[in-house]
Amino acid sequence: MIVSALLTSVGINTALCVLFFTCYSILRKQPTTYKVYIPRLLAEEQGNSKRRGRFNLQRLIPSPDWVAKAWNLSEEQLFSLSGLDGVVFMRTITFCLKIFTFAGFIGILVLLPVNCWANHMEDFDVYDFAGNSLDVFTISNINSGSYWLWVHFLAVYIVTGFICLLLHHEYKYIASKRISYFYSSKPQPHQFTILVHSIPTSSGCSVSDSVESFFKEFYPSTYLSHAVVRRTSRTSKIRSLLSESKNLYQRITQLRSDPSQQNHKRGSCFGLFGRNDNLIDHYRKQLEDIEENVRLEQSEASLPGKETRAAFVFFKSRYGAATAFHFQQSVNPTQWIAEPAPEPRDVYWPFFFESFLRRWTSKLVAIVATILFTISFLIPVVIVQGLVNLNQLEALFPYLSGILTIKFVTQVITGYLPSLILQLFLKVVPPVMGFLSSIQGYISNSNIEISACNKVLWCTIWNVFLATVFSGSVLNQLSDILDLKNIPGKLAVSVPAQASFFITYVVTQGWTSVLSELFRIVPLIFSWISKPFKSPDDEFEVPSIPYHRDVPRVLFFGLLGITYFFLAPLIIPFIMVYFCLAYIIYRNQFINVYAPKYETAGKFWPIVHNSMIFSLVLMQIIAGGIFALKKLTPASTWMLPLPVLTLLFNEYCRKRFLPIFIAYSAESLIKKDREDQKDTAMAEFYDKLVIAYKDPALLPIQYSSNNDSLISPLVS
Repeated sequence: MIVSALLTSVGINTALCVLFFTCYSILRKQPTTYKVYIPRLLAEEQGNSKRRGRFNLQRLIPSPDWVAKAWNLSEEQLFSLSGLDGVVFMRTITFCLKIFTFAGFIGILVLLPVNCWANHMEDFDVYDFAGNSLDVFTISNINSGSYWLWVHFLAVYIVTGFICLLLHHEYKYIASKRISYFYSSKPQPHQFTILVHSIPTSSGCSVSDSVESFFKEFYPSTYLSHAVVRRTSRTSKIRSLLSESKNLYQRITQLRSDPSQQNHKRGSCFGLFGRNDNLIDHYRKQLEDIEENVRLEQSEASLPGKETRAAFVFFKSRYGAATAFHFQQSVNPTQWIAEPAPEPRDVYWPFFFESFLRRWTSKLVAIVATILFTISFLIPVVIVQGLVNLNQLEALFPYLSGILTIKFVTQVITGYLPSLILQLFLKVVPPVMGFLSSIQGYISNSNIEISACNKVLWCTIWNVFLATVFSGSVLNQLSDILDLKNIPGKLAVSVPAQASFFITYVVTQGWTSVLSELFRIVPLIFSWISKPFKSPDDEFEVPSIPYHRDVPRVLFFGLLGITYFFLAPLIIPFIMVYFCLAYIIYRNQFINVYAPKYETAGKFWPIVHNSMIFSLVLMQIIAGGIFALKKLTPASTWMLPLPVLTLLFNEYCRKRFLPIFIAYSAESLIKKDREDQKDTAMAEFYDKLVIAYKDPALLPIQYSSNNDSLISPLVS
């Protein structure tokens, strides 16, 4: 690929970014799009009446005031808006900005000139800059055996040391924030609760009796109570009825509050008799019937025979709950399996698996499905590689040879189209991995999202990075990657050759995707489509940030930057632009759009740390292969200790910090328990604790108490 093709891609995506910025700056000020661009603010205002007003010409003028507001957001304010998970996500972005600011000075000011003024492949033409091949800017342009390669060797060592120091600082900081968050938090139900499944029962003894007798016998001083989980096969029908009753209630409220509908006479002879009141009565009758059906279904689901062999068990102290979790409860390890309970709002009820065998089977099925999906994703990767290679494209489609002679068409096909196609295919990965994680048997939405985050990350690394650099047929890709002895040499040849593709990938997938996050094109289109069927006063749900989509995306661009900073330093400015956009845009989204649905207290950070360690080791393996390929044997030999030192550093971090993210220490738990002993409100907390983990589908319906308000006039 030549520089002009890259500039074409940069131009197209820059124009799209400007368009998205402009459209967002206008649309965010329109009352009809408030539910798309500021749903969090609307929810905090308890309605959108404050946001309505007369037409103002200023609404049609784009303004960047939201950028300053996002820039000035402090970490304390971010914590109050999005919790510690939001802080960790934004610190991941700032962490990458620090890395590439440091690596950028070395790469752009030192490595890039060294690569350009070498002449192994071709000379750098200053006068015809756009006609230069991008390979001129890579390490491939340096002669074999050149002592200039020692500059790259030192750069790898220096950047590795800087990243490790920064990783240690961030791990330590976030671990301390996690502990501080625990000490400052009020008593939470999940801190006193464990989930026990695979509960054995005997004839004539219910699950509830078994749980009570077991924990009263073995935990007599700390056991408080328990709540048996009901079968979800019945509650799925209840949930649909509850949703229908909610829609009917909103419809009745809308009819009675809208004067135009209230005064409009419809449906009778010559319009003499109004039908609006009759319509309300009809909906009220339907609502009463649905409520009765809900109560019948809830009563049936509450029968003794509808219990699962799982229960939430409550304790009088945090230390008591932690003790019960950490110990194996039975001689048979497949019975009385305990795990920490999630927050009540974080429980994922639909796929609650009660038995060890079913959970194990579902996990196996999910893993196999993930592997098959990841392998099948090689198909679009091969298609994209065919577009990058014009010779291969002409061989497959000879009738395109005439079109491919047009310079602009060639630049678009090689510089923009491959990354765009791959971006469209990658849109499918997060929802698919989210579904596979949801059937894996996790009991919480947070665990589902953490699992999906790992799946999306490794699927992206495998397909977008490894399968792309090992270009060729699918079988050749598999054989090359599985040949462990050949990996360094193959990477040394393939990775620099794909530098031009990944530079355009950062521009297309990075810039445009983060701007599409700001523009929220899918929710915007959906709001336009559903507008005729909804009232402006209808309730809406504030979305939460999909970490399993955004965290892997950020980490993958971090991997590209770390891997290519010494191979093709030209990629660093484009990655810096991506992270600067992400820094502003995601802070704006936390202010205006996203509200947390759960709190893991920073459990996404170990994923970030592991990804960075993998990126470092991958870069070091590639560097060793490059130096060997360039016949600089001493540099290749001295590169061998670096992966070992990096992995030793990772092992130290695993021993020093990772246990803090798995469970809180006995010291922390006992300190908090002693504080609770002085709190007179704990008795009330214990009373609420025993009902905290009831399935929402089994709670009494709330609309029955509002029937009088549906009959009585709104204004007396």
